[in-house]
Amino acid sequence: MNQLQWPSRDEIARLPADGGAEFNRLIHETSPYLLQHARNPVDWRPWGDETFEEAKRRDKPVFLSVGYSTCHWCHVMARESFEDEETARLLNEHFVPVKVDREERPDVDATYMTVTQLLTGSGGWPNSVWLTPEGKPWYAGTYFPPEDRFGLPGFKTLLRRLAQAWRERRDAVQAEANRLQEAVRQAHSFVSAPERIALSRAVVCDALEALRQAHDARHGGFDGAPKFPPHGALALLLYELARRPDHALLAVLTRTLDAMAQGGIRDHLGGGFHRYSTDERWFAPHFEKMLYDNAQLARAYTDAFLLTGEQRYRRAAEETLDWVLREMADPRGGFYSALDAESEGVEGKFYLWTRGELVEVLAQERSERFAAVYGATAAGNYRGEGATPEGGANILFLPKPIEKAAASLDVPADELERQLAEDRRRLLAVRDRRARPHRDDKVLAAWNGLTIGALAHAGACLDEPRYTAAAERAAGFVLGEMMENGRLLRSWREGRAGQDAFLDDYAFLADGLSDLHEATRDDRWLDAAREILRAMEAQFADPTGGFFFSREGHDSRLARSKSGFDAAIPSGNGVAAQALLRLAILAGDADAERRAWATIAVFDGVLRQAPRAAASLVLASAVALDRRDAQALAFAGPVVATAALDKVATERGQTVEASVVLTIDEGWHVNSNEPGQENLKPTRLSMQSVAGVALDHVEYPTGADVRLAYSDEPLSVYEGTVTLRARLRMTADAHVGRRALLLHLDVQPCDDRRCLAPERLELVLPLEIR
Repeated sequence: MNQLQWPSRDEIARLPADGGAEFNRLIHETSPYLLQHARNPVDWRPWGDETFEEAKRRDKPVFLSVGYSTCHWCHVMARESFEDEETARLLNEHFVPVKVDREERPDVDATYMTVTQLLTGSGGWPNSVWLTPEGKPWYAGTYFPPEDRFGLPGFKTLLRRLAQAWRERRDAVQAEANRLQEAVRQAHSFVSAPERIALSRAVVCDALEALRQAHDARHGGFDGAPKFPPHGALALLLYELARRPDHALLAVLTRTLDAMAQGGIRDHLGGGFHRYSTDERWFAPHFEKMLYDNAQLARAYTDAFLLTGEQRYRRAAEETLDWVLREMADPRGGFYSALDAESEGVEGKFYLWTRGELVEVLAQERSERFAAVYGATAAGNYRGEGATPEGGANILFLPKPIEKAAASLDVPADELERQLAEDRRRLLAVRDRRARPHRDDKVLAAWNGLTIGALAHAGACLDEPRYTAAAERAAGFVLGEMMENGRLLRSWREGRAGQDAFLDDYAFLADGLSDLHEATRDDRWLDAAREILRAMEAQFADPTGGFFFSREGHDSRLARSKSGFDAAIPSGNGVAAQALLRLAILAGDADAERRAWATIAVFDGVLRQAPRAAASLVLASAVALDRRDAQALAFAGPVVATAALDKVATERGQTVEASVVLTIDEGWHVNSNEPGQENLKPTRLSMQSVAGVALDHVEYPTGADVRLAYSDEPLSVYEGTVTLRARLRMTADAHVGRRALLLHLDVQPCDDRRCLAPERLELVLPLEIR
């Protein structure tokens, strides 16, 4: 495959529009993916009106090829077909070839991926679609081999057959194109809920139950192979567990996080995570590294550390963000998009190790210990494309946690970790001298929004100012370099920004800016988030509720979609609702809260039918419901206890007041805080210990003195409705983040003849420390 070797910008500026003899028209693009194909003999054109006008003028169908620069099978098809002269001749003679970078044009990608899925039952990249000159699809597939194989037509055979169909069976082609156009429009249409739905916790509970049912208790994660990092599920679990302790759900969370952190999907030398695992145990990765995956996972491990206090989660978060800062940061502040899966034409080659290579770097004794800990064998544990001809290629992973490995090696765990850290450093230095995977160095607004949020959140929660500073640089870069006349642009590369942004870009950036405001308390970031959300509303809002993915005027040809489903990144509508709710919380914006509720409600059918597939909207629902109902409820026979905080967010060193209201049935009472007799259980309010929060004082009301048949002495009791108040103080060293406060209320209900057994009520309240 042609590596990224193209002229300088000055030389490109002097080239003719068609690229001249050495290049095709893609040489004038900025996308690394399009530039990878600029030397192809195929007469590629970029997506746009001029291309379709040319197809109409020549009366030729359009061949659309969609991919991205770090896509392994895109590279394979390029080497086999698009660099082949005969294949290029067929494409140029019979079709108008068009290349699209799916990361720059997610609208085009989504539209025509729907076609491929409708026709084949599956999808993937490269996506290959044949269109009429009007942009209507009539045939599609993904990767095609160059020659006929196993009774199936190769790419050249297929091109000849489709060219013949266009010439000789035009009516049938047009009929199929019309049918597929209507199918795509129906697939992308959205019927709004007929009325605003009264949201309830049932939606959230259903989603959590679906996660319980789908959890792979043996290997972690959900369902079977291949396994992708379950970003939406992790975010929802972390939010809920910070507010409502649940041991079963905690096990789902930690088993998944531990399995990914120990597996081969994690880069144990360089930090960060690969795209997905090809097996069910997180061992054998597809070796791409995507910015959006690592931003979301860094945030998940940060929040897992806050929730559990486990240092292994902090290390995973820090190593991931350190990789982002080391390898993905543009000097001007933004963050690049991805690293390729392959180097020197072989997938995974950059990351694999033989035992001999380990010995060469670490010497015999240390290499044996390192191999034992990281699962490297003489025969090799990897059998994919990256395996060397003589065998012996290894993926580094942790067959068992380092603590257990230390016990089996009879070495103290902290000593083993120090030795392994030095070994990893030495191996990384050697690995960095290998031929490196291609890096897609375009900066995307949406993915940078995710990264800004992850860095700002980790900077505050982990007390790491360098992360916060990097988030500020990136935010300043995007707002300075990727805005044009108040409109956000999708992509930037080498000083050039272009392509109007989509819903994801606006929503993710606004949410990330809100994180940055919370981390720095600098109002300029909140003001910027507000302006981004206003622009989002103006361009993408559907009057019936929710947001379209593309603005009016985006040339995606067939449909303007509105979706609540998550993919590798959360849905734009889910994050838009979350960002609006955060604006309501941070700035007291009641209109933003109403718009968030309207967005959630319009996807009521999606939430009820497929909550796992819309985790970002479920999370938005949980936030909205908690904001509306920030109270706890518990029962003890004739006694009902409700609890609430006077504010749901506070800062270090500040105090929060908790009020607990007891409603006691007529004819019943509970003993007061000082009932007057030692054998009676007093009403007491306490709090389960939680780092960073102290219970300073509880104010109990004065009880009423009553005489009961079974007591000669008057007793002090509470009757009717009474309120207890507690002052909670945030310590100066409290971790920033969300947590659940567990209040314990001890009561003993009695009537005038008997007392019931004492009971302890549990009241869980959510609190955020900023």
